Amino acid sequence: KVHPCKFSEGDLVLKKVSQAHKDHRRKWAPNYEGPFVLKKAFSGGALVLSSMDDEELPSLVISDVVKRYYA
Repeated sequence: KVHPCKFSEGDLVLKKVSQAHKDHRRKWAPNYEGPFVLKKAFSGGALVLSSMDDEELPSLVISDVVKRYYA
């Protein structure tokens, strides 16, 4: 009964911060970064994101690590 998120172009999303990045704040470090603008969504779940200044991220992001941003 899980409904997958459907993203469309122009949506604002937050991207989960990778655990590989070490932060001196540890427990108090933010879990998400962003907001980002969704440029293109592929059928397999891959997303092309860009910053609010229209600079694209260098790699694709899977839809499991993003969530909608409600402003």
